[in-house]
Amino acid sequence: MHTEPLDTASLRLSELPLSEAALADLARLLDERRHSSLAESEHIAESLGTLLSSRSESTADDEHDPEGPTLSSEWSRLQALRTDTVDDLAAIEAALERMRDGVYGVCVHCGRQIGEARLRARPTAELCISCAVAAER
Repeated sequence: MHTEPLDTASLRLSELPLSEAALADLARLLDERRHSSLAESEHIAESLGTLLSSRSESTADDEHDPEGPTLSSEWSRLQALRTDTVDDLAAIEAALERMRDGVYGVCVHCGRQIGEARLRARPTAELCISCAVAAER
């Protein structure tokens, strides 16, 4: 992690530390996203419960049902959505923890500021654009 004092004269505008107003707005975005993800998680859990009930009550071979997706494929789809939601909630909590620790908006790899525009697009971002691009290679 970058520990030297920040030389703002050498930074581009997108690399300047976030203002208190920007941090408050990003915290609000993260909180809204958390509430949305929690609601989605509850909906998926209900759907999985309904599907599990359908699977236990059904003796028919749904693998050859031409009317729609099989119970197995629907179960797999819902489990994947559930995993995505759990991952999203973990990323949101990690971002809120970084805010509490005063390191939100700082790249975990290089220690430089993450641009505000990137954080507005991906409020859970842990990497600056340069490190994110390098990580994808």
